[in-house]
Amino acid sequence: MNQRVTEFFESIAGKVTAGVIVVAAAAMIWMSVRSNLGTSGAGKMASDRMFICSKTNKSFWHTLQKGESIPVMSKYSGEKTGYPAELCYWNADGSIRAEGVPVLLNTYKGEPEPTFCPDCGRLVVGHNPPAAVGRKPPPTQEEYRARKTGNAGTDK
Repeated sequence: MNQRVTEFFESIAGKVTAGVIVVAAAAMIWMSVRSNLGTSGAGKMASDRMFICSKTNKSFWHTLQKGESIPVMSKYSGEKTGYPAELCYWNADGSIRAEGVPVLLNTYKGEPEPTFCPDCGRLVVGHNPPAAVGRKPPPTQEEYRARKTGNAGTDK
């Protein structure tokens, strides 16, 4: 049996097979080292984020660097006017949209009023929950004001 294996690896087919095995092993070692020593998926999700420029209201992707603070440098204004964008996945009629609309929260602008999506007019909050089938959409600006007005004077 040893002789047959030796003869096989001395043939052209055997040398090709050995080369493929060596390349595959090297690739697996490289992928293992990269996945164990590189940035984790959660780390990438936490550092690669969508921001919105408070001057231009345009959104952009930015990778946070270690020690970097918010606001970040906006590629649109050239200044530190980039704040984390909240995504709104609702339409004005309460249906779910496929792609989120980036929204700048009023708190980043120093405004005390709640933030409403400029596209659908619905309430947007920090860590805005995603739209989902069966989930009630957030109130529109009119619905929100009606609730506030309707509740006025009932707190004791």
